[in-house]
Amino acid sequence: MKKPMKTKIHPSYVAAHVRCTCGNEFVTRATRDELHVEVCSNCHPFYTGRQKLMDTGGRVERFQRRVAKGRLHSAQTRASK
Repeated sequence: MKKPMKTKIHPSYVAAHVRCTCGNEFVTRATRDELHVEVCSNCHPFYTGRQKLMDTGGRVERFQRRVAKGRLHSAQTRASK
């Protein structure tokens, strides 16, 4: 014996205004009226074909400093030999 499907359990599906950090804005449909995203099809490296470093909280900069420090240390070690 099958039970009938529950009614009124799905959220409303409305037109949503999407804003990206790159400045791109477009309208789509979602369960919220407004969405804020970090990456969209206008700025994502897969779609643009360009390499772009996504810096979240200075992680890329911190990594680059750590790599530079390691290279400096290894160069000093080689020079002292």
